[in-house]
Amino acid sequence: MTQVDQLNGVIAFVHSAEALSFTAAAAKLGITKSAVGKSVTKLEERLGIKLLHRSTRSLSLTPDGEAYFASLRHALGEIEAAETTLLSKSQAISGRLRIDSPAAFGRQILMPLLLDFSRRYSGLTLSLSFTDTIVDPVEEGVDLTVRFGETRDCTGLISKKLTEQPSVVVAAPSYLETRGTPQSVADLQRHDCICGFGRDNSASWRIKDSNGAPIRYLPPVSHQFGDGEAIVAATLAGLGLCQMPRSLVRAHLETGALISVLDEVADVPVSVYAVWPVTRHLLPRVRTVVDFLAEKGRQGELD
Repeated sequence: MTQVDQLNGVIAFVHSAEALSFTAAAAKLGITKSAVGKSVTKLEERLGIKLLHRSTRSLSLTPDGEAYFASLRHALGEIEAAETTLLSKSQAISGRLRIDSPAAFGRQILMPLLLDFSRRYSGLTLSLSFTDTIVDPVEEGVDLTVRFGETRDCTGLISKKLTEQPSVVVAAPSYLETRGTPQSVADLQRHDCICGFGRDNSASWRIKDSNGAPIRYLPPVSHQFGDGEAIVAATLAGLGLCQMPRSLVRAHLETGALISVLDEVADVPVSVYAVWPVTRHLLPRVRTVVDFLAEKGRQGELD
């Protein structure tokens, strides 16, 4: 019998003794009545003593069962007290908070907000990384990742939508003067398009079909770069057209360094999610920063 089996037998006995019912113990443990009874029987066989009197209608503790139950309740009380002590210490927003985000969004939008967040909690240590490849937070030991688009690969993870970002296709005035302004999606086949790579379907753009529904479109790729900042830099240099979240090119649009095109089909919102491992779910620092970012999203500060 493994230690896990032994522990399961102890847990089954404690719940059965508390309720004096295998049925009630099974309901609390989320297993069958038969499984509870078998676990207690194995425990009795291992100890070599009878702990419970069984009848068709009820259970009762034997004298040995009463003594064993009292000892277990004391031990469980000690465990609960230890957990309470640890939990009270962890309630403070402290410790290292490791967050990964797409590079351009992380540096331009997220980092100023997180610096403000960290100033509120003196015991908190930020550890930020900015990458445009999908990071597995479980394998990498990351507390929280920020992702754009779908979150279908979230087994063992929890996700929360923070905001939606409108997209825009842009180009430098010098490029448009030389190559002309595309008037339709079909025109893109005669243009140079700048895309990213490394994330799922990252070489595709999001556009609206003839019915206004969002679809993925594979543009003719002339250049590819590994992060959003490089894509914007190449577009500013006149190498072609790119599609980006509007927040990452807003300043360039306002100065005229970039010009938007195909607004009627390219303005497709992309969702931004916070994603974190199930194992981090109860950490106060993770819960607090997710709530903080969600509030910033509602206030429009992530757009």
